[in-house]
Amino acid sequence: MTKAAELYACLYAWEFPAQAMLRLRPKLRDQPCVVMEGEPPLQYVCSLNSKARALGIAVGMTRVEIETFPSVTVIPRSLKEEAATKAVLLECAGMFSPRIEDENQDKSFLCVIDIAGTEKLLGPPNVLAQKLLTRVRRLGITSRIAVSNNFRTSICLARGMSPQTSITVVAAGKESAALVPLPLAVLDLPEELAETFSLWGICTLGMLAELPEKELIARIGQKGKRLRQLAQGVLPHLFVPMEPVFALEERMELDLPVEQLDSLLFAVSVMLEQLILRAANHILALASVTVTLSLEGGTTHTRTVRPALPTNDKQIWIRLIHLDLEAHPPHAAILSLMLMAEPGKTSKTQLGLFSPQLPEPMQLDVTLALIRAIVGDYCVGRAVLQDSHRPEGFRIEPFSVPSGPVVETILDQTPTAMRQLRPVEATTVILQGQKPDAFFFRQKRYVVQRVYGPWLTGGDWWSSTLWGLEQWDVVARGNDGTVLCCCLVRDVTRNSWQMAALYD
Repeated sequence: MTKAAELYACLYAWEFPAQAMLRLRPKLRDQPCVVMEGEPPLQYVCSLNSKARALGIAVGMTRVEIETFPSVTVIPRSLKEEAATKAVLLECAGMFSPRIEDENQDKSFLCVIDIAGTEKLLGPPNVLAQKLLTRVRRLGITSRIAVSNNFRTSICLARGMSPQTSITVVAAGKESAALVPLPLAVLDLPEELAETFSLWGICTLGMLAELPEKELIARIGQKGKRLRQLAQGVLPHLFVPMEPVFALEERMELDLPVEQLDSLLFAVSVMLEQLILRAANHILALASVTVTLSLEGGTTHTRTVRPALPTNDKQIWIRLIHLDLEAHPPHAAILSLMLMAEPGKTSKTQLGLFSPQLPEPMQLDVTLALIRAIVGDYCVGRAVLQDSHRPEGFRIEPFSVPSGPVVETILDQTPTAMRQLRPVEATTVILQGQKPDAFFFRQKRYVVQRVYGPWLTGGDWWSSTLWGLEQWDVVARGNDGTVLCCCLVRDVTRNSWQMAALYD
């Protein structure tokens, strides 16, 4: 039986702590920046960008040494942001193949993608690598991609690639020749073993591959055989794929506590752009966004914004989040923020050729948010009846678009409209035989011509909100001949009459 051909693409991002911190801070990418690790005063540089390296800054420098360089931005290391960036990159790699093996280290990101059999779908290896590199760059990460038929060869090539080269594709059978000029540093050897090879004068993989196998095993054991196979590009590997989870989350640790919402929106804008990009790559839109703010004092402030329809319009989302945070501001300074989005299907409606243009639904969400900021959250939405006979027995729920088919109800006759009076208006009623005979409404006297009722309702006897009502539907005529159809209500508990509604 013929063994299936193997083909791997290694995605490698160096100086990962610095790249992860600068991904959501695009304004700092053109400035020299270093990422510091450790507790003061024992902080040291753990990662830096190319601008800082050009100034002569190196990993391991202390805070005092960094202060001698002009115009260097210092950023504390955030493991949460690195974990979020790692998840984003694994998610991006998962769009090209479901088989991914995570080979990450402390200061770099590295994963290997099994791309065997994807040629017909995604094109030849160099085309696939270019597509993957473009996707990663759009996420704000600089990376290299190496493609090879050997798992470990792709990793070594990605690590040893020159900064001027972004993609390397090695043909089958050419692995050994491609590895010859690479330094031993691409193997991440233990310090003791690296020193041993240095004493032997072995500094490249080509030199390591030429060592005699038996003598090498006799001196450093079976790991010598493994290293020699690796240098020759023939080391076998059992691929152990992982399952990346699709979670639309972005985190950012703020350099200084923020109290102004306008300053916070700059970070929210960049994070939303990343969320929208990731959702669009899966042909999805953002259905809701949950903003979690970590505040001084160890508390959190969480708000969820959910428009009527999913959308990828960044300006609409910024406007909605801004209005919501203005109406519900945090009570302390903000230290960090997290945006977690729920994906939804994009909303597209095909209209007829001569159909009128409908209003943009997202603009309605902004209008409703402006109204909520004025009148309150519980005064905007749609009325939903409660399971009660109590007058005004309804609650307000947010507007939502029904997912099922809309059922149209055809009425046989024109319904009578009732205008509810809010608040109800007090009135004086003259009784005759326990029935309304006349009443005064808005400085005018009406004589009752027909009366229907009473309908008695009552409830909540177990609480302090006890109520009992007597309702009458009345047709009356005024002194000037006008006819009034209305609903009179008598509060039995208070023995008072009110005008509750008018019939048209």
